[in-house]
Amino acid sequence: TTKGGNMFEQLFNSRLVEKVLFYMIANDKCFASELSQAFEVPVFGIQRSLSRLENQGILVSTIEGRNRLYHWNPRFPFLTDFKAFISKAYSSLPDNIKKKYYERPIRKRPRKQGKPL
Repeated sequence: TTKGGNMFEQLFNSRLVEKVLFYMIANDKCFASELSQAFEVPVFGIQRSLSRLENQGILVSTIEGRNRLYHWNPRFPFLTDFKAFISKAYSSLPDNIKKKYYERPIRKRPRKQGKPL
């Protein structure tokens, strides 16, 4: 992780929260399962990080089908400044890291049942 990343890890006391925030900067919304896939970590840790950010008022979630979709909380009083702060750190990441973890083409729709992979 870059110096900016280490700062966030210390600030939020979690490397996963840092990753979630960077992912949100790149994508604006997410499901826990897609983050779990992107970072190759158990979904439980991702859910805990998302819940923390939601409890702090930074993210909000809605239910889509059987899944919880997280997005930025438009009512968070410092949202514009917060996103600018996270964006600045995100922009310091190497391009290969951005592409590998944060700007992945992740399927947004469920696969048709029985369709081969």
